[in-house]
Amino acid sequence: MANLTFRVFRFDPDSGEKPRFQDFRVPSDRKSLTVLDGLFHIQGRLDGSLAFRSSCRAAVCGSCAMHINGKFRLACKTLVASLGRRVITIRPLAHLPILRDLVVDLAPLWEKYELIKPYLMPGKPPPAAEIPQTPHDRDRLDGFYDCILCACCHASCPMTGTGGKYLGPAALLQAARFVLDSRDGAFEERLALVNSDGGVWRCHTVANCQEVCPKSLDPTGAIAILKTRLLKQKLGSAAK
Repeated sequence: MANLTFRVFRFDPDSGEKPRFQDFRVPSDRKSLTVLDGLFHIQGRLDGSLAFRSSCRAAVCGSCAMHINGKFRLACKTLVASLGRRVITIRPLAHLPILRDLVVDLAPLWEKYELIKPYLMPGKPPPAAEIPQTPHDRDRLDGFYDCILCACCHASCPMTGTGGKYLGPAALLQAARFVLDSRDGAFEERLALVNSDGGVWRCHTVANCQEVCPKSLDPTGAIAILKTRLLKQKLGSAAK
């Protein structure tokens, strides 16, 4: 039975020790072995102190996002066989405080997400019943509402790494989703939010976020849509 080497980032801020990598030998006796399976093998049989997040194991919750062999990915979705290497190097997500090993503090991501008000604001007075949408209106939201907030895009973006107020690709993708929603009544307010110091103009269109998204979404394109709406607004022709 062949073995793989899992080279895993280890760090406990409370220990006073410096960050390091630790190697583990993991059996690769099946083609369906995922990186998450390997981490569970390590935690269950080799070192119970290894810390990482996971939940659904089905690429739905986004909690097992990490840096695997040079790319931000979901560990549950990444087959070891697809990596084509005997050494698998695993690091935590970038641009977020490390709590322990592969676990990061997602509070900065959630704070930015909260700022864009990720919920429908139908306006006043509130509707007496549901607000209907045409099939065309609904189709415009395809590719926007499937974000699982895994933070892969946040970790890959060079601008989120500079700190500051930049909202980041995950939040801006959701901002575009509500700007495009025909049921939302806060069009002007939402455009003002993304036209701030930390808004869309901080994006340098590197497209790392697009490349790493496990759901094949396009935050870069969403940001471009917001920029277009803002330019139309400035020219006096903004419309949903």
